[in-house]
Amino acid sequence: MAVDEDAAFVLPRGATGFFQPKDGPLPEVDQRTFRAALHEAARTAHGHVGEMEPQTYPRTFHTATVHVGTDECVVLCHAHHPWIAFAQQRREWYTDEFLTPPPWAHTFTDFGFAVLDRALLTAPLADIDTSVLTRGEWRQVRWYDIHGLGGVLFNAWD
Repeated sequence: MAVDEDAAFVLPRGATGFFQPKDGPLPEVDQRTFRAALHEAARTAHGHVGEMEPQTYPRTFHTATVHVGTDECVVLCHAHHPWIAFAQQRREWYTDEFLTPPPWAHTFTDFGFAVLDRALLTAPLADIDTSVLTRGEWRQVRWYDIHGLGGVLFNAWD
């Protein structure tokens, strides 16, 4: 796809978790910063942090839960870019199962993360600048039948 200057979001290199060895390794989000932001968000919500699971191959994201009263919210943190998303259930990958960020989500921005809302995560790829995606990444997009941004960012492609 060509560069779309009106695109809602521009995919940077590494957004899918794939990289070309000649381009060097992908950046990594500092897990300590994510944990600190997560604990502060839980405090802000008058809740507590539940289970945390670091990214493992082939997933592109870390997962954690925040419990507020009887509610549980799944927090997704992209492993290579400082993006946060929210979901209701833990999964190995996501397509459009994203939640609207809770009121305490702003805490992550204080730690340098971008909180991605449901509208952006479910936006069709036609509305996204995907010019950085390689043929191999497009093959994965087609194979896994991905149509929205969230499916490209929070995946477990092999």
